Amino acid sequence: MEARTDVTEHKHHHHGHDHIQQHPGQGQLAPHRPTRQELQHINGWGADLDRKDRPAVPMERTPPRFIHQPEGELPQQPERVEVLVSPERPGITQLFGTAQPPSGLSGMIRRLAFKSTENDLRHWLLLLLADRVNVVEGIADDLAHGHIPNILGEMGIKAELKHNPAGLAKKALITTAVVGAAWYLLKRRDEDRYYR
Repeated sequence: MEARTDVTEHKHHHHGHDHIQQHPGQGQLAPHRPTRQELQHINGWGADLDRKDRPAVPMERTPPRFIHQPEGELPQQPERVEVLVSPERPGITQLFGTAQPPSGLSGMIRRLAFKSTENDLRHWLLLLLADRVNVVEGIADDLAHGHIPNILGEMGIKAELKHNPAGLAKKALITTAVVGAAWYLLKRRDEDRYYR
């Protein structure tokens, strides 16, 4: 086995920064931090060195925000709605969202999704399905409360008609073909039942 010799290797790129220095006997390349003088050619570099050059200074507060962080762990937020937790977690986090608790058919699908672990593909596919079902539930809820949703605007169809009419026409043709094929297969199945 050969003995390692003391070697210092410098790698220079454009403008002389991005040095790499090999320390003797370590066998690993360690980055060399450039000096201020080597970085001054970069437009805007060092804006945070002087307070008057900081873009956020007019918005900063004295004293700064969040300086009185409580010691120890945060108190546990009370559970007033159902919160779904991954089976990998031993418990629930101290803070969690409560705006959209699981409900209806989409909630049932989400509960089913959270029975499997996060590395299981079924977990994520079920959550995607629950989101799509939740969209339909939202439309039904709007109609039940007398509000007619702006489906074309919310789905971006008006914007796509204006900016991407060819793509919209392609989507419309594909949707029509899928719906037409499904309608034809259902009608044919009903006819087969009738003539049996």
